[in-house]
Amino acid sequence: HVRLAQSGGDSVETGGSLRLSCGVSGNRRHYTHVAWFRQKPGKEREAVAAIARGGVITTCAAAVKGQFNISRDTTYSTVSDTVYLDLTDLKSEDTGIYYCAAKADYLQDHCSALTYDYWGQGAQVTVSS
Repeated sequence: HVRLAQSGGDSVETGGSLRLSCGVSGNRRHYTHVAWFRQKPGKEREAVAAIARGGVITTCAAAVKGQFNISRDTTYSTVSDTVYLDLTDLKSEDTGIYYCAAKADYLQDHCSALTYDYWGQGAQVTVSS
């Protein structure tokens, strides 16, 4: 079993930046990828980007490529892995709940919420002018 714990949600002004963190613990052999999703108010959850345990990145939302950057902590830990989502140049339309998720299957669609087995609790990001 894998557990995900998120941190970093906040309220920021337009143009600001945030770093979201996702700690992955438990049996880490049970996941191959971690992805970040966001859910805007009244909208469906959409994938932003995914990163494999080996570091390969899949961009899921082309519109935010370069604005949002996924990365992982490469420091070895016996306790947990950490995946980050750096949000820059934030706009009001970036407001939403951001979730991290992990999946066990290596081959399934890295950008589909349906293929992810474990989810974080979500973090609210509010961008205001």
